Amino acid sequence: MLLLCRHGRTAANARGLLLGRADPPLDEVGEAQAAALASALPSVTRVVSSPLGRARQTAAAFGLPVEVDERWIELDYGTLDGQPLRDVPGSVWQRWREDPSFVPAGGESLVDLGRRVRHACDELAEAAASADVAVVSHVSPVKAAIAWALRAGDELAWRLHLDAGTVSRVAVRADGPVVQSFNERPPGRPPEST
Repeated sequence: MLLLCRHGRTAANARGLLLGRADPPLDEVGEAQAAALASALPSVTRVVSSPLGRARQTAAAFGLPVEVDERWIELDYGTLDGQPLRDVPGSVWQRWREDPSFVPAGGESLVDLGRRVRHACDELAEAAASADVAVVSHVSPVKAAIAWALRAGDELAWRLHLDAGTVSRVAVRADGPVVQSFNERPPGRPPEST
């Protein structure tokens, strides 16, 4: 099983900032979310993580060696990184939603992110067919992995909502990947509003 985990909450997430390559640590709620996530997934035998600290901090909660894979890093929002979501101009949101190849100034497109995540998923598929592999990443790569499993386009990202400290389960079968759950909140996970 491929267990796609979004890292726990950071103070930047709690403040509604667009968080890409900036690297704040988990806040208290995020640490509790990471612990709840690891507790809910005791069968994990392998942990792969984004290189960003908030993902590695969440991955460490599993108590296993962590493999860092650069392909699971969050989307590069370029000059928009760290801005409040409400301050991103409406015209930028519209263009982004209409065109998955749109690149925000200094950033990366959903198409480029999707390509790197699909390659990472393809490489993990064989291992995930016979064991539980946790990937600790971010909102955009997890959505891209779901698109991979569904054989959907990169624009799917705009139709999915993913909370911090959640898991999405993808069974890897002989006939291909099957999404078994999305945005699953583990028992004991503190809500994001606290």
